[in-house]
Amino acid sequence: MLRRRLLYPIVVVLLLGQMAFAMVTTAVQQSPTIDEPVYVGTAAVYAQQHSLRYNPEHPPLAKLFMAAGMAFEDAKLDAGYQGNQSLLGRHLLYESGNNPFRLMLAARLPIIVLTLLFGLVVLFFARDLAGPWAGLVALALYSFSPDLIAHGALATLDVPAAGLVLTTFWLLWRAREKPRLYLPLAGVALGAALATRASTLPAVPIALLLALLPLRTGWRTGWRTGGKKILTAAGVGVIAVATVWLIYLAVDPRLRFTTPAGITNPGGLRGLAVDLLPFPKAYRDGVLMQFKFERQTFNGFLFGEAYKGSLWYYLPAALLIKTPLGMIALWVAGTVTLLVKKWIAALYTLLPAGVLMLVAMTGARDYGSRYVIFMPMFLAVVAGTVVLIRWKWTWIPTAVLVAFVAVSSLRTFPYYLPYSNEAFGGTANTHNNLHDSNVDWGQDLPRLAAALREKYAGEKVWLVYKGSGVPSYYGIDAPNPLGVPLDQVHGIVVVSDSRVALARNQLKRLIDSSTVIDQVGYSMTVYRR
Repeated sequence: MLRRRLLYPIVVVLLLGQMAFAMVTTAVQQSPTIDEPVYVGTAAVYAQQHSLRYNPEHPPLAKLFMAAGMAFEDAKLDAGYQGNQSLLGRHLLYESGNNPFRLMLAARLPIIVLTLLFGLVVLFFARDLAGPWAGLVALALYSFSPDLIAHGALATLDVPAAGLVLTTFWLLWRAREKPRLYLPLAGVALGAALATRASTLPAVPIALLLALLPLRTGWRTGWRTGGKKILTAAGVGVIAVATVWLIYLAVDPRLRFTTPAGITNPGGLRGLAVDLLPFPKAYRDGVLMQFKFERQTFNGFLFGEAYKGSLWYYLPAALLIKTPLGMIALWVAGTVTLLVKKWIAALYTLLPAGVLMLVAMTGARDYGSRYVIFMPMFLAVVAGTVVLIRWKWTWIPTAVLVAFVAVSSLRTFPYYLPYSNEAFGGTANTHNNLHDSNVDWGQDLPRLAAALREKYAGEKVWLVYKGSGVPSYYGIDAPNPLGVPLDQVHGIVVVSDSRVALARNQLKRLIDSSTVIDQVGYSMTVYRR
């Protein structure tokens, strides 16, 4: 009996342990991705200058976590620096005497810890729904998810925001039994999610409606009980709003903020909605900045075709490509099981995930599955409910599918960012189907430097790099071939796959007249010309 009791926590530790090892390994090996320097630079300004002027389009909570990690590195930053937020990150990492490897790792470690803690939320949520075995199935899918490992190892906002939304709905589920304990905690989690990314706002009405449904009174209530429920739900909202304010005050107790140039209220329903948000001015202006981004036209790439604008089916397609096949099968099986066996739980899992997915599908930027990183979290919980199927030997296909997921994930180690499943050619073929943060986010400068030393020493190297890193810092001496006539470009030509996907004009002619000879990190293609 004692051995059985010990076996469960041992399996949990092993699952989270392998995930931690995978995330730390990738965090150590990768150069800053495109977005990370902005967040890391902003985090340093938060800690040292208590100013909200940088990166106002995103709320501060995740960046405060990064700042906590960076506190151990004593990051040096020029207090008088006046560059924009993109240049700020480069200045901090490469021009201020800091060690970018150590500083980036310090910023990434708090996000790694949060990702592991959200794994426990997945475990407990699934266990609450369908028992201990459901918890292990859900945790296994979570801990082997290539997308969660990839983005959980980066100093970005996607995983923290998604994990806090998941935590909110888990606490609301528990509040059905113990509302006095868990409803206030759900309000704090909801506020923390809102203070991480404004894209979590669509979860608010769902969360407040679910706060009306404690188990003890059910659906039918008298007017007095109904009134109490409404007040209770309102209390959850008040706690969430207070949490957002406290987080902004933690950055700057005086809330000094000037609206950036070019940001205006668009009027109409959107403008009215922003005006009604009970949040600090910096938050409301950040939402207006997001609206401005959404009015722009961006480049996209899907299934080998480049295009302008956005496709409504882009995110489902990206998920289909980047999710292990066994995981997709268990998501489907779990969804059917949940709707048949425990439909009320779908309100706390499938409903928020579905609403957030639909809203994300209307976005203007087809840049990656990270915009719906909440899906492998919520659907891991849903998949765990397959254990409610009581047919004989049901556990066998479940175990086989979980093992298939684990093998698919382990095979891509340590290249989790460019992962795609076997049906789409695996990790080596992702760049032919997707671009940007799905495959190439500027993360492989250290690997390129190593490849150039080991394989192409003494050869002339040219580089077309898309990213926020500084190639010369890593010892890469390679001019941009697009700055000279094509007939002068001879030798090794390295091109970031995000640039390859959208290649036109001179870059396309350069690629078409060169021969592919190698890949680096599955995010850069090496040509000989």
